[in-house]
Amino acid sequence: MKRTLLTLPFLVFVIFSHAFEGMWIPSMLDAVYDDMKAKGLKLSKEEIYSLNNSSLKDGIVLFGGGCTGELVSKEGLLFTNHHCGFDFIQYHSSLEHDYLKDGFWAKNRSEELPCPGLTATFIVEMRDMTTEVLTQLKEIPDAKNNLASALNSIYANILNKTELPKNCKAVIRSFNYNTQYFMVVSKTYTDVRWVGAPPSCIGKFGGDTDNWVWPRHTGDFSVFRIYANEENEPADFSASNKPFQPKHYFPISLKGTQAGDFTMIYGFPGRTEHLLTSAGVKYNHEYLAPMRIEFRKKNLEVIDAAMRSSDQLRIQYAAKQSDVANAYKKWQGQVLGLNKFNAIALKEKEEMQWSSIAKSKDMEASYQDLLERIHKMYLAPENLQVNLYLAAYTEFVFYGPEIFGMYQSLAEIINSPTILQDLKGNKFQSQSEEWMKAVRLIMKDFDKSTDCKRLLALAPIWEKYTKGVVHFEDRKLSREMAAQQWYNSSLVLDTAMVFDVLRNTNFISTKKLVKLKKKLEKDVLYNKSMELEKAYDTWIPLKKNINNTTETLMRDYTFFIQDLRGDKEKWADANSTLRLTYGQVEGSAPVDGMAYTPFTTTQGILDKFSTGNPDFEINTKLYDLLKKKEFGSYGVNGVLPVCFTGSNHTTGGNSGSPALNGNGELIGINFDRTWESTMSDIYFNSEICRNVMVDSRYVLWVIDIYGGAGYLLTEMTLVK
Repeated sequence: MKRTLLTLPFLVFVIFSHAFEGMWIPSMLDAVYDDMKAKGLKLSKEEIYSLNNSSLKDGIVLFGGGCTGELVSKEGLLFTNHHCGFDFIQYHSSLEHDYLKDGFWAKNRSEELPCPGLTATFIVEMRDMTTEVLTQLKEIPDAKNNLASALNSIYANILNKTELPKNCKAVIRSFNYNTQYFMVVSKTYTDVRWVGAPPSCIGKFGGDTDNWVWPRHTGDFSVFRIYANEENEPADFSASNKPFQPKHYFPISLKGTQAGDFTMIYGFPGRTEHLLTSAGVKYNHEYLAPMRIEFRKKNLEVIDAAMRSSDQLRIQYAAKQSDVANAYKKWQGQVLGLNKFNAIALKEKEEMQWSSIAKSKDMEASYQDLLERIHKMYLAPENLQVNLYLAAYTEFVFYGPEIFGMYQSLAEIINSPTILQDLKGNKFQSQSEEWMKAVRLIMKDFDKSTDCKRLLALAPIWEKYTKGVVHFEDRKLSREMAAQQWYNSSLVLDTAMVFDVLRNTNFISTKKLVKLKKKLEKDVLYNKSMELEKAYDTWIPLKKNINNTTETLMRDYTFFIQDLRGDKEKWADANSTLRLTYGQVEGSAPVDGMAYTPFTTTQGILDKFSTGNPDFEINTKLYDLLKKKEFGSYGVNGVLPVCFTGSNHTTGGNSGSPALNGNGELIGINFDRTWESTMSDIYFNSEICRNVMVDSRYVLWVIDIYGGAGYLLTEMTLVK
């Protein structure tokens, strides 16, 4: 039967789009709003996103650099995940105040703890600038070959003419490989204080065993408060600041949910790659992910052993372990899911479909040429080498032994005289204090023996993937003996010497500098750090060329697909901008013979505890409360809900996002995906991809009955 041109695009759209797939820009919901209403949404578009009136967006913040938080009271009280606040929980913890183990609840506002560097950013507006940017691009000669420069010029021109509200800033962000552009206007608050969090036996219950896994029983939440000045505007930390008064905060539902109920997640998803070609998926799946997993596995073996050996190391390495472990298990799940559904073959099938449509429009040759050029950028041996070298550097230097970063930071100062020469008097004193503060912060959570073991574990993997461009073997000594000797004689670990460099205004012009440099020439780890940095500096220009060419080709490819698709609107890949995704409460059946229900209860905590697995340990207080079923008004028929799953399309960055019902009430806090769902960054399958949320009733129970901080609930609006 002859296929018409109208039928082909429609078929492709159906084949490669799934129910609930997509992370939608909240100012552009026309494509899905009717479906959202049909699924159970009770709100207008204006109530979800509005410029002139209070809307849901005004109760949501970008928490720190990579999570989401939501306002739950008119006094600036904020919920996010335990793992999102974890760095600050660890920062405030010590052997004397082991908040990681015991939890913390401020008894009043004077006990709320400042969190230096923590920010909460509200989105004021997301304005579509696509037409204006593309129009100006057409007017710039050779813009395609100098896209970054051309865009920067256009952005500056637009932003210079834009009037902003008080204390706001604006940036223009590109979407989908520079095929769409939005101006994002935001306001950032810098006085954010820690109000409380449960102990890790609640906030991290299940540990790495349960991470990315269902059924889940984790109370993954923490509580903060935003402060502002007398005018309710951003201000640095001050005792005179007042709790922030939000335009909107979320009422909290005590009614719970049922299977099939409408849900939506509103937050800042980090990155998805659903537009990748089969070559891009192949690179990620067959080359990049296996290497990363190998690095992380060995790294975690060292860190986990250290943390088990003493409370001091457990506290020091808790945040680092979390950073390494989270992605490690995610990548394992992603590989599993992409294998299970043969995602590369699915992408190849999709490309064949597009090729058929292109052929019907006499565009097949152009399409195939573009696809082949993209394939080369990902999989040509010379490009593979550079990409994997830099990915290995990230795992080895940025996530591995911390000593490399220490040396590189020191070298930046002593080898760049202008850094010190340009700083005079009070200016130098202020910068010197900041440097020394940074050193103290690093050394507070640094252990020489553990760092040495991380080097020993990761160096062979580094050498394997980079062909020994910087090796860590000694001609005379074993690896172990050599590494121990290097660390024992390390100059950068002599904090007295480092402080002498950082506090001495005349250091740069004295003989001390010459003497120090001569000593460093004999310091093996210093030399290795410099060799690593030199290799990095060599690869970076090559990587930029690869990325720029790939971005240009993918931009052409995306425009090409848009032309073939016609008027069918597709969602833009996540890029840490504000998005809304929707679905429903539902379980899944990801494995033959196994079906997951969408709800868990506290009975599962007790059942897991009985296994003896250390990841399922709970303290006596929690055990007694659960055993006696002291659930207060938060239980339902003698059961206390803990977590539930939904078919909302989420990714990293959605951690801490509000899970909302059709009325815009908080029913939970998003914190994870199931293991089979981690592939959804590349390939979303509506039958198995599920996000995981902690039930708002369990959150309130922990705050009130377990934590004894029920006074916080008097600020909230509870819907019964």
